[in-house]
Amino acid sequence: MDAAGSDALADVAYGIFEHFLNKELKERGFLLFSLVESRKPFFEMFSSIFTSFREVYHDLAGAILERFSNLETVYALICEGEGVTPSCTTQMYWVIVDAPDTEPRQIEDELAGKWLIFIPPENVDEVWRKIRDATVAGDLGISAKVSTAKENPDSRDTRKVIYVYTADWRDENDVMRVRENLRDMGITDRIGYKRNIETFRGEYAGRGKKVTYYSA
Repeated sequence: MDAAGSDALADVAYGIFEHFLNKELKERGFLLFSLVESRKPFFEMFSSIFTSFREVYHDLAGAILERFSNLETVYALICEGEGVTPSCTTQMYWVIVDAPDTEPRQIEDELAGKWLIFIPPENVDEVWRKIRDATVAGDLGISAKVSTAKENPDSRDTRKVIYVYTADWRDENDVMRVRENLRDMGITDRIGYKRNIETFRGEYAGRGKKVTYYSA
C-alpha cells in the first residue's frame, strides 16, 4: 500500500476507533470528555478498550499503531484534547456527542434535521462546550457535532460549524424549544434549520437558493 493509501486507512481507522472508544466508555459509565477534562488517568481502561478494538478490527488497529508508533502516543494525544476539543482535534473532521438514549439511526433518519451555528474558530471551543454539555444533559436535541481543526477539503467557509440535531423537523414546538435553549446559551444571531431531506439530496445554499426550513 502506498503512503496515500496508508494515510487514508489510518484516517478511517482512527475515526472508527474514537467511535468505539466513546461507546465502550459509555457502557462503563464514563464520558471521554469528562475523563479528559478532569485530568483523571484512565490509561488502563483505554488500553483494555483498544485491545478489544484490535480483536474486532485487527487491520485498523494496526494502521493506528503504524501512524502513532505506540498506544501511549494515542492516549497522550487524546488527553491533550484530540476528539474532545475542536481546536485540538486534527485526526477527525467532527467531534460528536449524543443525548441520552439516542440511537445512531435517529440522526440519519429523513425526519431529523439540525440547527446550523457558524462560529469563528477562536470561539468554537467555548461554544461547543456549552452545547456539548447541554446535549449530554438532555436539554437540547438528540445529538450535536462540531467541525474541528482538521482541514476539510469540502468546507466552503473559514468558520467552524456546530450542528444541533432534533428528531423530527415536523415537530415545530420541539425544534423551537431547542432554538430557545440555544438563545439562552448566548446564540442570539439568527440561525437556520436544515432538514436531513435536503442534506441527503445534496442541496446547499447558494446565490438565490435557500435550503433552510426554519430560521430564527
